[in-house]
Amino acid sequence: MQQINPIELSQWLNDAERESPILLDVRETGEYEICNIANSQLIPMNTIPHRFAELDEDATIVVICHHGMRSYQVASFLERQGFANVINLNGGIARWAEDVDLAMAKY
Repeated sequence: MQQINPIELSQWLNDAERESPILLDVRETGEYEICNIANSQLIPMNTIPHRFAELDEDATIVVICHHGMRSYQVASFLERQGFANVINLNGGIARWAEDVDLAMAKY
């Protein structure tokens, strides 16, 4: 399983020469409304088995949750479904708020 930390992801998203990944947020709607990374797509974890076909199998997907556990499980699931370029955000949105966006709401 590929992992990326928030600082690496931030650098990637700010690199104009590099294609941005799909940011797949698998938290619940209420969590997403508290805080999220710009341009992320919300598909709650419990809906992934029914909705993963909405995702591009060939795209690079960074999976995001609160601390990195749910996203790790979803990333593993997507890999088992044939997605080749899936990356887990290590530490999740909580670590993003600590390392990248200090003004982001925390919960």
